[in-house]
Amino acid sequence: MTPPPMGLIIELTHRCPLQCAYCSNPLQMDPPASELETDEWCRVLDEAAALGVLQVHFSGGEPMARRDLERLVAHASAGGLYTNIITSGVLLDGSRMAALIEAGIDHVQLSFQDSEALPADASGGYRGGHARKLAAAALIRNSGLPLTTNFVVHRQNIDRVEEMLALGETLGSERMEIAHVQYYGWALRNRSALLPSIEQLQRTTAIVGAARVRLSGRIAIDYVVPDYYAERPKACMGGWGQRFINISPSGKALPCHAAETIPDMIFPSVRNWSLADLWNGAEAFARFRGTAWMPSPCHTCDRREIDWGGCRCQALALVGDATATDPACARAPMHYLMAEAISEAGRTDETIPRRFAKALA
Repeated sequence: MTPPPMGLIIELTHRCPLQCAYCSNPLQMDPPASELETDEWCRVLDEAAALGVLQVHFSGGEPMARRDLERLVAHASAGGLYTNIITSGVLLDGSRMAALIEAGIDHVQLSFQDSEALPADASGGYRGGHARKLAAAALIRNSGLPLTTNFVVHRQNIDRVEEMLALGETLGSERMEIAHVQYYGWALRNRSALLPSIEQLQRTTAIVGAARVRLSGRIAIDYVVPDYYAERPKACMGGWGQRFINISPSGKALPCHAAETIPDMIFPSVRNWSLADLWNGAEAFARFRGTAWMPSPCHTCDRREIDWGGCRCQALALVGDATATDPACARAPMHYLMAEAISEAGRTDETIPRRFAKALA
């Protein structure tokens, strides 16, 4: 029997007021009419608690686009689950903050596109969005909740990382995340305009390292780098089917949010499967779990139970084969694809907004 997952990531909706060029949602998004109903989500939350899940993360899209978010938070909290919302903050106001506190929310992660209003609003395609985020941060802190600020970093804003760290500190963050764009879905389409240079990455790494020392004991800083400059792949989602269940708005259960890009896999729906049954019995969760599936050189690598073979979706996106060695690994037969991508970085500064995804998919 597989140990229970630590976390449940619930993508309540793919609807979002922002139109980020690095959007991680799939190119073909779930329409609102296909979204699970409130009672269906409540049943899933009950099953998560019974399975032994510890945390539930309400995500999207924008989770606050769902009018039943507070009810779902209350239901999860009553079931003993730690509750977290990952939000852009642009739909958060005083009344919703009060309702979420009453529902028992434990934590809020607030995303920022930049440290300054003009480039932030341009990046998100939402006029006045940055000001709304600042107001949301104040609401969260004044409510007594811990605040995590997530700053998404790419070629066009990376030179303002120091200002992002300063903003996170000013807002009273208990945790900050400096996360480079991960190139899946729509972000892959815009990679040339978003992937930073090695010089930018090295400078950012030094800045974050110094901030970690300066803020030690006050603010924790998570740092996520792009795989394109790595020597070894990361353990995507802590290993396929080992730590998380990700549920799409229409109810598909996935080992990670991008797994639907793998064309020859059938993912179970929570409308037809219980969480326990799909976690322990669905082929989609078992297929890349553990090490038995690994190709050479992964199956003899001394890191095979550290990185668990890296990212299957990245292997598919770059190599065209989800079973291939993640090209982020220096030992991968097709590691050269990373160098080719790096050589194309910066050839354009123009990004295609998310709203054009349907037309260009």
